[in-house]
Amino acid sequence: MKLAQRLLYYLGGFGIGLILLFFFLGGKKTSCDYGPDARVLKNIRIKKRIFSEDARNTMQIHQIDTADISSILKKGGVNFSKSNTEMDSCKIYFIEGVIKQKNINLLVENCDSIAKIKTLNIVQ
Repeated sequence: MKLAQRLLYYLGGFGIGLILLFFFLGGKKTSCDYGPDARVLKNIRIKKRIFSEDARNTMQIHQIDTADISSILKKGGVNFSKSNTEMDSCKIYFIEGVIKQKNINLLVENCDSIAKIKTLNIVQ
């Protein structure tokens, strides 16, 4: 078998495999959240979120809504050096993100069934 035929068979099989892969995984909501930041943020996103009074007041003053918080939880980053992950019951995460050209820091208490946003700080 010539090299050109081998290459043609290889590319044909590879193309069929890609089509099958897109067919089976195309309609599903699969994600590849393998990094520690992505896993923590996804875990917080899927839970019911509760805002403390301090966080609500800061949100009202700076005109930040829950959609902006969801955006931070999707595109932000977790600062593990400022987080307290050693606790058994509810771990506390320090999340940093940018919204409307404002640097925003969240302190989130991540429990089994809820995620409580304790503080929200705007950094200049």
